Amino acid sequence: MNDLQKNRAVAIWLVIGAIMIIIQVLLGGITRLTGSGLSITEWKPILGALPPMNEQQWHEAFDKYKQIAQFKYIHNYFTLSDFKFIYFWEWFHRNWGRFMGVVFAVPFIWFLYKGKINRSMLWPMVTLFVLGGITGALGWIMVKSGVGTELVYVDHVKLAIHLMSAVVLFCFVVWFALKISYQRPSLVMPDSIKTFNIVLIVLVTVQLIYGAFMAGTHAAKSAVTWPSINGSYFPDLFSENGGDFWHNITSNLITVQFIHRNLAYLILLLIIIFTVKLYQQNKDSKLYKLRNLPVAITLVQVVLGITTLVTYLNEHNKLVFGVLHQLFGILTIGTLVVTLYFTGKKFK
Repeated sequence: MNDLQKNRAVAIWLVIGAIMIIIQVLLGGITRLTGSGLSITEWKPILGALPPMNEQQWHEAFDKYKQIAQFKYIHNYFTLSDFKFIYFWEWFHRNWGRFMGVVFAVPFIWFLYKGKINRSMLWPMVTLFVLGGITGALGWIMVKSGVGTELVYVDHVKLAIHLMSAVVLFCFVVWFALKISYQRPSLVMPDSIKTFNIVLIVLVTVQLIYGAFMAGTHAAKSAVTWPSINGSYFPDLFSENGGDFWHNITSNLITVQFIHRNLAYLILLLIIIFTVKLYQQNKDSKLYKLRNLPVAITLVQVVLGITTLVTYLNEHNKLVFGVLHQLFGILTIGTLVVTLYFTGKKFK
């Protein structure tokens, strides 16, 4: 039995972990879209695993929520029943994170005990747990931005940082699973393939950041029309805050939406070119076998993005299409990580 076959159980465990990360990202999306993210105003790593257990505890939790700006300015009509609904999603999101910690930690200890974790895997495993811890900590920092401040939602930049930490963790786990499952090609593909792949990953990363900006600022509601932006293809992008460049590209709702839309068009165009290049590869290569996957996922993602935008004012549609849009966003970058792995070890 070779090393790759011996690693099968560990690889399956990592794939399960990657799927759980995707679910966690989607739960984060649901939490955001239902306005639930600030419903739990404190962080209790252990005791927080349990929800309020009686009416008195529920009223105490609700009273704490009533102290923050979101309740005062947005949800001041909430009853206890309304509060319980948003509390559930934030509680579920946090507890899924705790469950993930168990799913990663317990098998790791078991594999270590059984000698399934060799020396070459040890530091990647440490990195995995560090990234997981950082993602959780950034989640609380994000929540804190909407507690004890005048913000009615979490800070959108901190939301983007939290999301991207989860994306980095996901990509790392996918790469790690591939590394212990498949031998990378020793003869690399042409430089243009690898370069194209890396450029696409960078652009999709920026696009995911702007997706978080869109979500955190609720920028979609500023223009729910397509293909124009409120009747214009080139709206005034730098009109806010005295024309401050940084403010406008991160916080001006129209500018954020303009960048997010046009990045999508650029990425789709480059993905199509990338697909043409994949069709030119050796038919026995993994890249050739994966040739249709990036463009198929990207096309679905673009359609979902447009649908999310034009139906944004319908709460049910916003939730369904918004979560699906987030799912295909992480699948897009995950697919590009897989194709990058199979481009080979080095540039020519």
